[in-house]
Order: sequence, then C-alpha cells, then structure tokens
Amino acid sequence: MNNSEDEINSHKASYFKLFYLGARPKTLPAAISPVLVGTALGEYGHFDNVSIVKFLLCVAVALSLQVGVNYANDYSDGIRGADKNRVGPLRLVGSGLVDPKYVKYAAFACGLVAAVAGLILAVITSLWLIVVGLVSLLAAWGYSGGPKPYGYMALGELSVLVFFGLVATVGSYYSQTLKVDFLSFIGGISVGLLACSILVANNLRDIDGDSASHKNTLAVLIGEKATRVLFVVVSLIGILLSIAIAYMTKHYLAIIALASLILFLKSAIAVLKQAKGSALIPVLKNTALLELIFSVLLAVGLFIN
Repeated sequence: MNNSEDEINSHKASYFKLFYLGARPKTLPAAISPVLVGTALGEYGHFDNVSIVKFLLCVAVALSLQVGVNYANDYSDGIRGADKNRVGPLRLVGSGLVDPKYVKYAAFACGLVAAVAGLILAVITSLWLIVVGLVSLLAAWGYSGGPKPYGYMALGELSVLVFFGLVATVGSYYSQTLKVDFLSFIGGISVGLLACSILVANNLRDIDGDSASHKNTLAVLIGEKATRVLFVVVSLIGILLSIAIAYMTKHYLAIIALASLILFLKSAIAVLKQAKGSALIPVLKNTALLELIFSVLLAVGLFIN
C-alpha cells in the first residue's frame, strides 16, 4: 500500500467507511452490466415483458457476489502478504486497519445474501439455477482463497469472463426467457471481455508487487508489454461485438453502444503510452465506467422498437 499516514488515520474514524472502501465500489459496474445486457437481450423490443422482480434479484446476486469476491480477495491477499506494497485503493487487511476475521465474515455475509437472493430467483424461475449459484459461490471463494487459489495461477481473467460475463449474462437472459441460445452467449462474451479488461488493467498496475509476492497473475506470466496489448484487444473486441448483437436481433440502434469507444480510446492511449502504477488508477475507473455505459447504451438500443 502507498496510502499516506494522514489517509490511513482518516479511515480509522468509521468502520462503515472502511468496509465501503473495501467493497471497491468502482468495480461494481462489472456486476450490474451483465444483468442489464442479459435482461435486454431476453426481451429486446418488449420492455413491458421484463420481470422487474427477476431483474432485481439478478442484480442482488451479482452485486453480492462482486462485493464478496472483493472482500475475499482483500482477506486472502492480506494474510498472504500480497498487499504489502499494493498501489491503489485501500486494502482492509493489508493496511492493518481491520482484523482479518471481520473481512472474512463480511465476505461470507455477502455470499449468504447472494445465496438467499439466488434461491428466491431459482424458486420462481428454475431450480437448475441453484446449481449455477453453488458453483458461482465456490468460484468466488476459490479465486483467492483456499490452498490453491486460481487467481494466483493466471486464471483470473478467464474466471471473470466465465462468471461475470457468460454466467451472469446468460443467467439473467434465462431468468427472463427460460431459454439459452447463441445470442445470449454472444452478449455474455461481449460484456465479459469488458469485465476482463478491468482486471487486466488492475493486474498491469500491480504487476511488480504481484511478481515480488509470487502472485502469478496473467500479467506476471505474459509480461508488461503483452498485457498492455491484451488490454486494448480485449476491450475493443468486447465493444465491437455490439455490431454482431445489433445484426442478430435486427435492432440496429443497438450500435449506439459503439459510442463507448470514446472512453476506450482514452484508456487505451494511457495504457499504450506506458502508464504505470498509480497512473493506471484513472484507467481502472474509466474502464469500469466504460463497461457500464456500453451496457446501458446497448440495452437502450435493444429496447427501442
């Protein structure tokens, strides 16, 4: 961590503020976006057919899992010492401001909220969603917890693509339509790649610290130069898939999602100009915002007849 002493002291005043910061609110668009896209793809052109209850339950599951993953990652990285020299937002355990057990409890509490919301969704939709929910909860903990966390084996980006892309999008689509098809997978890949770009930027920022603490992220494995290229390619493909979605649905207004290229270019230029460390924090913020704006624009384009 590179927080100043004044910043750390200011955080001591409020546990609520500490846990709010620990939830990493700027990453939460990665949870909301796939639900928006999955719902819009499920009932494109027919907003009146959308089940608001199912939509809100999907949002509750996704947000709870995202925050739970953030707390679990904070806890696991903190007790392993991987956050000692972390650049960026406050880490609860790594900073020494919060007892690790309370961060672990917070992660479990989020998992419980996700489980309850998911169970309600499964009861009113399909009990098959219980299986999906259990796998998602195990994946959330296994990312950085347990004896062999897969986030330490260069599998973080793949897990984000699967769970915060395909599973969240296709699951939201299924909750509205009770079916799964190729369109829902394309939507899941699109939003999943944008979610991946957030993690790529995060791991690029932390590449030196992660390498020193033997946290083998994909960025550490392939190197800084390739990671910068990966960020650009993954983000660009995710955005351009909106063209395929517009063609498949015949809702050509959906290509308004391409307007998000403006935010992409800003981040891509910074990454390709060799921004490092704290200079990548704005890139992370813009990339999370990019995913949300892309998803909102795509959903609007799909719902307009």
